[in-house]
Amino acid sequence: MMKILYNYQRYAVFVIVALVSLASFVGAALYSAWLLVPAILAGALFLLGIHDLRQRKHAILRNYPVAGHIRFLLESFRPEIRQYIIESDHDEVPFSREERGLVYQRAKGAEDKRPFGTMEDVYGSGYAWLTHSATPTSIADTDFRVRVGGPACKQPYDASLFNISAMSFGSMSANAILALNSGAAKGGFAHDTGEGSISRYHREGGGDLIYQVASGYFGCRREDGGFSQEKFAELAADPQIRMIEIKLSQGAKPGHGGMLPAAKISPEIAEARGIPMGIDCVSPAAHSTFSTPIGLMQFVGQLRDLSGGKPVGFKLCIGHRREFMCMVKAMLETGIVPDFIVVDGAEGGTGAAPVEFANRVGMPMLEGLTFVHNTLRGAGLRDQIRIGAAGKIVSAFDIARTLALGADWCNAARGFMFAVGCIQAQSCHTNCCPVGIATQDPVRQRAIDVGDKSERVARFHRNTMKALGEIAGAAGLKHPSDFLPYHLMFRQEDNSFLDGNEAHPYLPDGFLVSGEEIPELADWYVRWGRADAESFAPLEIPSWPFNRRSAA
Repeated sequence: MMKILYNYQRYAVFVIVALVSLASFVGAALYSAWLLVPAILAGALFLLGIHDLRQRKHAILRNYPVAGHIRFLLESFRPEIRQYIIESDHDEVPFSREERGLVYQRAKGAEDKRPFGTMEDVYGSGYAWLTHSATPTSIADTDFRVRVGGPACKQPYDASLFNISAMSFGSMSANAILALNSGAAKGGFAHDTGEGSISRYHREGGGDLIYQVASGYFGCRREDGGFSQEKFAELAADPQIRMIEIKLSQGAKPGHGGMLPAAKISPEIAEARGIPMGIDCVSPAAHSTFSTPIGLMQFVGQLRDLSGGKPVGFKLCIGHRREFMCMVKAMLETGIVPDFIVVDGAEGGTGAAPVEFANRVGMPMLEGLTFVHNTLRGAGLRDQIRIGAAGKIVSAFDIARTLALGADWCNAARGFMFAVGCIQAQSCHTNCCPVGIATQDPVRQRAIDVGDKSERVARFHRNTMKALGEIAGAAGLKHPSDFLPYHLMFRQEDNSFLDGNEAHPYLPDGFLVSGEEIPELADWYVRWGRADAESFAPLEIPSWPFNRRSAA
């Protein structure tokens, strides 16, 4: 008997619900009508249990009728339980509570200081710190700028060192776009449109725009999905557009296209992207306008001419390093040099990405940035091209480290989302964003007060630049652009540490094209020799045992 009870204990809740339902109905009939309330509730649960036993979709519900729903209930708000109750200040999911709190405080203008000392494990592997000077300086003007625009650029742009990274209208709500762009206008920094083109909310905000041209060519698209020179020239003439960015890939899902279902395409999205209603909107993985390194450079030159000489560059997450060298060789062969390159890291964010892509595809930003910076130095082109960088940048230290390793400016997407009110619910892909940022639900996005949130965006930027000025002054510098690798130290696994010049050195100018090989850089020459300006395909596929000289 006990064995039978043990084997069927999984049905205990269902049996109890059935008995309570029966007893309540009997009690209601014989004693009090008030017993109808528990009778109805228990009866509903009993019917739910019957359904659980009959359905074939969830094995756990067939074995644990009624009780099995507790598992799904707990799973539904597991992220919130972790974020608000279990998570420590330094758990990354993907941004820690400390990082989010810093943004919230600076956006609100609240106290952002820390009492009692650091909570970092300063002797732990991976810890990095900034070296300071015995003669610190004071930097009064923290409106830090960098001029973007090479010799072929007729309309250079003085960009802030900290700008809003690419986020499209469609993935972001109208009020979120308007708050971000209005904040950029108030703070005097730039807002990347993302591949979804320029919406009426970008224009209403009035902030400087970086117009992103991606594989879908939204905003400058022919009916067949190809690139339209006429539409691009008309759009690029808008004085609000300060730079043009060709998107080759993004860190969160490099090499992956996308599709916006027809059901999610509103008239406003269709207007911004130049696409019809009622048809799925496809973003191919690759561009159709070019397929070779030389073709990419010719496209850069074409967009610069069509835009009247505005700065034109491209954005990518580094994959095959040889392929980036192919692009650099194409610059040398054609004489067409982009005004800027934005390096996105594998730690970058997106509204939705396959787990394999988000976790395992693409090079992290610091390594990608170092490689791009040194390849351009090796080709003798670094002084002609500005480098932007993006990838989990929210603090002044993040910016300082990125500038030290070769960037000229930084972009952030999720940091500015926090400034608008993002709580990292990680429901961006569900259209049910609890704060109205990553949704097209008109009711949900009403929660965003554009006036208040735009002030927070501008304040977050201003306070972060002030903090950047303070740590640049602590290092004895006059401007954050003076940061170099030696200003950083990196803790190693054995409790030793490396100087930044050892961990991420600047390689010699022109070393790839000088004709004289430096033995310590043999793997760079091997990869450079395999790169071809005419094609991204490898001249040969390495099949020999791996070593530094034959690295792919």
